[in-house]
Amino acid sequence: MIGLNHPARGTDISTSHEAAVHVVSSGLQALQQDRAACAVKQNPGLTSMELAKATGHDRYMLARRLPELLEDGRVWRGPKKPCEVSGRSACTWWPVAPGENLALGL
Repeated sequence: MIGLNHPARGTDISTSHEAAVHVVSSGLQALQQDRAACAVKQNPGLTSMELAKATGHDRYMLARRLPELLEDGRVWRGPKKPCEVSGRSACTWWPVAPGENLALGL
């Protein structure tokens, strides 16, 4: 059974589910979520690729954890803009202040 914090999709292969169980049970997911939330707080309004460049965090880790943080109400997805790293249009990420419940996904 896949829980809410299980970072593998139902269609993923078994090794992905095994990795997901490890990421959650080891605390790595929570640690990465905290790092991603901190990155957004320190660099509001950046794309995930810009956040990776600004912080040195892995771009793919951020791309996995930011939607989880969105679901948990810890960040919100802002308007798209041209990404300074990729040159393509991408959504921006913004912090949510403690106690705020913003439904601003654009």
